[in-house]
Amino acid sequence: MTTATRIFNFSAGPAVLPPPVLQEAQRDLLALPGVGMSIMEISHRSKPFEDLLNKAVEDIRALANIPANYKILMLQGGASLQFSMVPMNLLTPGATADYIDTGSWADKAIKEARRVGTVNVTGSTKADNYSRIPAASEISLTPGAAYVHTTTNNTIEGTQWSGLPAGAGDAPIVADTSSDMFHAPIDVSKFGLIYAGAQKNLGPSGVTLVIIREDLLARSQASLPTMLNYKVHVENDSLYNTPNTFGIYILGLTMKWLRGLGGLEAIGELNRRKAGKLYTEIDRTGFYRGTAQKESRSLMNVTFRLPSEDLEKQFVKESTAAGLDGLKGHRSVGGMRASIYNAFPEEGIDALVAFMREFERTRG
Repeated sequence: MTTATRIFNFSAGPAVLPPPVLQEAQRDLLALPGVGMSIMEISHRSKPFEDLLNKAVEDIRALANIPANYKILMLQGGASLQFSMVPMNLLTPGATADYIDTGSWADKAIKEARRVGTVNVTGSTKADNYSRIPAASEISLTPGAAYVHTTTNNTIEGTQWSGLPAGAGDAPIVADTSSDMFHAPIDVSKFGLIYAGAQKNLGPSGVTLVIIREDLLARSQASLPTMLNYKVHVENDSLYNTPNTFGIYILGLTMKWLRGLGGLEAIGELNRRKAGKLYTEIDRTGFYRGTAQKESRSLMNVTFRLPSEDLEKQFVKESTAAGLDGLKGHRSVGGMRASIYNAFPEEGIDALVAFMREFERTRG
């Protein structure tokens, strides 16, 4: 069998997947062992699929040491639907939800929450083009808030929280972790609810991972639309309707791959090393300029500019031709963006650094 040549995929999402996961899926695509049908053909009510789902949930729980009083859901609609589901389920009448505004996706979450109830926006770094995470002194939380919402990694702007917002008190912290979920160890017990679209760091597009503390389910009212009610999905083990069976299958394989690497400690060390190499090159001479302030830099999405937009266009053209795909920054901010999620190989970082040095040598 001929193996296709893989380029280095720096796309922000859908993003790179581990080759062993793709190879296993390819091997078993026609017929799952012992089943005789493709994962895309079997019923979501069948025992083989329920076993796959349960194994994925089991691996997630073991990988992140998730306490027993947290429920794990596999939903649809991406993080964008969670922007609505979170306030619909958790923002109780008469209460206020605090949102920390650190980037374009946080801003979208705020706009959706305001359709549901009262929102207090605090700690916004919009005036600084979202180039940093706000300092604790800039965050003023509402006493008795229903919850505090944060976006742990800002994919477009290349910033990332290194800890949790201070001063939340008893208010549960809700986190959109779409672009850095399981990039390093995480203490789930510090959060009330965590959600993530899978297509950046967990698996393919079409699956949304939600981890919710059990006591918060009491806030989900029966008057909510059924498909937007966390309690309904928990009661039905993510099988109220037909889930994304293939996406859950690939996510499960990815969780198994992460555990095989040595878990979150091991992947965290690898991610720090990968990002460190790239930021070192960006800072080496000044030809490249990082757009995020150093103390707020992301390990997942490395954003930088060149001396001119013409050079940036040439950089994208030549890097793509060299097998380094997806380096063009988001259309809203321009520049360059290297998304280097868990599955992105370290040799791809080395290839990009070598390309950057040669580009600077000939253009600098």
